[in-house]
Amino acid sequence: MPADTAPLDLFVVGGGINGAGIACDAVGRALKVGLCERGDFAGATSSASTKLIHGGLRYLEHYEFRLVREALQEREVLLAKAPHLSRPLRFVLPHKPHLRPRWMLRLGLFLYDHLDWHMTLPKSQAVDLRRTVYGAALKPTLEKGFVYSDAWVDDARLVIANLKSARQMGAQIYARHECVSARRSDDGRLWTIELKARDGGSVRLQARGLVNAAGPWVKRFLDEEAQIATTKRVRLIKGSHIVVPRLYEGEHAYILQNSDQRIVFIIPYERSFSVIGTTDIPVEDGEKPVCTPDETVYLCEIASHYLAKPVTPAEVVWTYSGVRPLFDDGDDDPSAVTRDYHLEVDGTPGGTTAPLLSVFGGKITTYRRLAEHALRDLAPHYPQMGGAWTTTRALADGELADAPTFEAAFERYVDAAAQVRSGLPKELIRVLCHRHGSGLDDLLDGTRTVADLGRHFGGQLYEIEVRYLMRDEWAVEPDDVLWRRTKEGLHMTADERAAFAAWMADLRPNFT
Repeated sequence: MPADTAPLDLFVVGGGINGAGIACDAVGRALKVGLCERGDFAGATSSASTKLIHGGLRYLEHYEFRLVREALQEREVLLAKAPHLSRPLRFVLPHKPHLRPRWMLRLGLFLYDHLDWHMTLPKSQAVDLRRTVYGAALKPTLEKGFVYSDAWVDDARLVIANLKSARQMGAQIYARHECVSARRSDDGRLWTIELKARDGGSVRLQARGLVNAAGPWVKRFLDEEAQIATTKRVRLIKGSHIVVPRLYEGEHAYILQNSDQRIVFIIPYERSFSVIGTTDIPVEDGEKPVCTPDETVYLCEIASHYLAKPVTPAEVVWTYSGVRPLFDDGDDDPSAVTRDYHLEVDGTPGGTTAPLLSVFGGKITTYRRLAEHALRDLAPHYPQMGGAWTTTRALADGELADAPTFEAAFERYVDAAAQVRSGLPKELIRVLCHRHGSGLDDLLDGTRTVADLGRHFGGQLYEIEVRYLMRDEWAVEPDDVLWRRTKEGLHMTADERAAFAAWMADLRPNFT
């Protein structure tokens, strides 16, 4: 059976952040690229992170200096590439002497401030928690602490932004298409790839190279779909988070040490909530990640050790869990397993054997650098490939106003958008700017008043945005909209969510 298209240069299996980043980078180097994802984009690990762009302060304890330095450098690159989806964040680290001595924290923060020589975010400082807003929510027995800089990101929307960028440059994107087979041709120079759609249809295509960015399923894809042997393994570690009504005033986050040597974050989330996480629990391949009652209790107890007002499981309004595919470095402690990534290339350059690059591990902060490294490793197979380009170029919808700081760039854009659309509430404009950046013009084309937005489903979700998400961002199911692309499910009642699901089901068969 002939392939459906002429051979691609590179085909990527996996629509999480690593696959999306590699596809975006590759098509920008003048390669002909395709990508498939069997479910929703960012439907697994890449929408279940703690949503941080961070160097990983605690990784310094494991001497992972290269990883931390690379992540710190990427932090500011990503803030500039997607200022609508990310923002700087100040983290408060209360000091408990029996957990880590003060000198150790000072040394770690000094390294954290200076591993990236070009850091522009505010550096760390010691604080008296009794005399600052940073300590207002904490127990009065917590007197000393530190404050340092990291950043937050909307993980699922970061994936969509990379995919939209790739599509704009010509990539072929196959949403909800599972790769069921990938085999080298008889002469070894091409991959023949078969995709199966949700409706039972199939697509066959060929590519000169293949990327296995299947995340938790990277080893399974090698074993089953590609039938390629490897000695590398991943450790599957479940991380769960709980979401509760906002726990304190202010936009700072907390990083809390626990007696088991783990740390837990409390982060302002989605306008009126706080997210607490994460856990580290080994799981088996195929196990569906869910936040267990024990995990909920664990996270509530750690938060309650520090906060003046205890957090109880009854306050939890939502939980989410994901499986992190960490590269197996042999460490028995799940929290100590490296967050670094490893790339493996199977194939010989010169066109004699089509390459297969597999991605083991990684974290959202370093996805762009991982993509650069992947393309560097594939370069011998593509002598015509262009050079690296993603460091300074904004992602789709990320071209906002020039300003001295990342926050100012976003605020200037919001102010300008609110003036142009004075008939819409500014809070709605702000929310939509966070989600869509400069794509706001396409989203709100022709709208002047709230009546032009169509049906209101609850929270800040209107019909015009849902249709846009279905038309331009591959949304198909209610969860795609409510819990990944907008998070407005948090701001809606159960009845409102059910009504939205029914409306979307009625719309879907006729949607074009």
